[in-house]
Amino acid sequence: MQTGSFRWMKSLNKSTILNIIRLHGPISRAEIAKMTRLTPPTVTNIVSELLQDRLIVESNLGISTGGRKPIMLKINSSGFYVIGIYARAKKLDAAVANLDGKIVYECSCFLPDNPDETAFLLELKRLSEKALAFVRREGQQALGIGIGMHGLVDPLQGESIYAPHLHLKRVPVKKYLETELNVLVEMENDVRSLALAESWFGQGRDLANFITVNISSGIGAGIILDHELYQGDSYSAGEIGHTTIDIDGPKCSCGNYGCLEALASGPAMVERAKREIERGRKSILCEKLEGNADGLTGEAIYEAALDGDLLAIDVLADTGRFLGVGLANLINTFNPSRIILHGGVTRAGRFIIDPLLETVRSRALERPAEQVSIVVSELGKKATLIGAFTLVLKKIFAPAGAAETD
Repeated sequence: MQTGSFRWMKSLNKSTILNIIRLHGPISRAEIAKMTRLTPPTVTNIVSELLQDRLIVESNLGISTGGRKPIMLKINSSGFYVIGIYARAKKLDAAVANLDGKIVYECSCFLPDNPDETAFLLELKRLSEKALAFVRREGQQALGIGIGMHGLVDPLQGESIYAPHLHLKRVPVKKYLETELNVLVEMENDVRSLALAESWFGQGRDLANFITVNISSGIGAGIILDHELYQGDSYSAGEIGHTTIDIDGPKCSCGNYGCLEALASGPAMVERAKREIERGRKSILCEKLEGNADGLTGEAIYEAALDGDLLAIDVLADTGRFLGVGLANLINTFNPSRIILHGGVTRAGRFIIDPLLETVRSRALERPAEQVSIVVSELGKKATLIGAFTLVLKKIFAPAGAAETD
């Protein structure tokens, strides 16, 4: 922290004022000075720079308290764009959004099977260029590209340390794209990107401490502590899918036994249903599958549960209970005010959520269990994309060292 640097302090004040305008605009210069405790001349000078940079605009006149009506300021939301990219196992998705987070353009491409580093980076560059071309056609400027990527990510270096579904290691994404495209690039793990999306645009907004949990083919968490994303010393914070909840449980993809992911992920749920069918338990799933259990899906299990199938209902309930144990551990460890659930497994609704909540109430400590709220995300399937471009917004509005202002 360069506390002795005038340039750094000015940058910090600039980002603080910009964030105040984002959160509370339209707002007057006098109100900004009062909220930031900066001198009126300092606020006036920085506001002038922000107006010149077109990051903010003057809005309507405010209410007079005796003198002239103050000129109000707000973010120039449509003056610039940010780009978000979700890099997953077989596909890349991109979105262009304005500074209010409204998506104005989307594009995507499929990755080749088992791409090497060169092929992966080339597809990432092509998709980025497609999004940037849209921004240029609109006569606008892109402030940066944010990338949410599965696996272990080093956000400081912008490097994919290990992408298990792509079998790639040490891919210098940020360095490559910034060199090739001459644009700011920010990068983060996909689940931690979800947490940022909720923090800025979802059910985590204005909360100091909350956790997002994504439950699909894998299970991971994004942790917000005191308004900041917690990453861990080696950037692996939130890997709750690989916490042990049953020491005698099935083997997990990580090599351990009884991990939460091996019991409560989408594939684990399907495998549990298959085993029950193979043991001869009756189910309408047997008729639908026509003897081919390999075609079983989580969606089919949910539909069978809706039809009253006891096997499907039991499988979903077991999934909810396993998840409840995992969430109870999170609650006892971090004491969050809210847990926000994401992912395909949560679409099973009450069949999973009801036993999950019951397990949390019985296994978490009483006081934190009473105070935490557990909800399903309202951001939908674009949540990771939203989190990806929020990486750029966070860089612009709240760089390192600038705390959130209430």
